[in-house]
Amino acid sequence: MTKLYSDADLWDAYMQRRRILGGFFGATGIYLAGFLALLIYYIMLPFEDPNQGWVVAVACVLTAVYILFLFPYMGICFKRINCYCKMLKFISVGLKEYSVAPFAGIEDWTTRDGVDVNVATFRVRNIKRDEEMIRQIYVDGEKDFPPFEEGVPVRIISQGNLLIEYEIEKENTQCEQS
Repeated sequence: MTKLYSDADLWDAYMQRRRILGGFFGATGIYLAGFLALLIYYIMLPFEDPNQGWVVAVACVLTAVYILFLFPYMGICFKRINCYCKMLKFISVGLKEYSVAPFAGIEDWTTRDGVDVNVATFRVRNIKRDEEMIRQIYVDGEKDFPPFEEGVPVRIISQGNLLIEYEIEKENTQCEQS
C-alpha cells in the first residue's frame, strides 16, 4: 500500500500554521504599538494644536493599512492552512473505509472543506439495484496524483472520501514458457 500522508505532514502543517499566526500577532503588535504611540502623542498635545490633524490622519492610514493586510492574510493564508490542519487531524482520528474498485477517470478540481482536491472517480456496483454507480474519491491537491489507469482495479483506504492509501491491483496473468 502506498501511503499519501505521514506524521511529518501533520507536523509541517501545524508548524506552518504557527508561523502564519506568528506573522499575524507580530503585525498586530506593530499596529497596536504605533496606534498607542500616536494616541499618547495626541493626548499630550495642547488644545487646538495644529499637529492634531496629521496625527489623526496617520492613525487612520495606519488602521486602514492594518485592515487591508488583515483580511487577505487571515482570510486566505490562515483559513487555508487551518482547514488543511483540520483535514489531517480528521485523517488521524476518523473512521477509515476500505474498498476495491476499478478506476473510471478524473474530474475537475474542487474544494472540499476548504482544501483543494482532485476528484478521482471509481465504478462501484450497487447491490440493491444491480447497476454501476460512480464514486468520487478526493485526492489532496498538495500531493502528486496517483498513477491510476482507467479500468484497472485499485485497493483504496479513505476517510470521508479522502484518499489516504492506495494499491493498484496487478492482473493475474500467467505467461506460458515454451
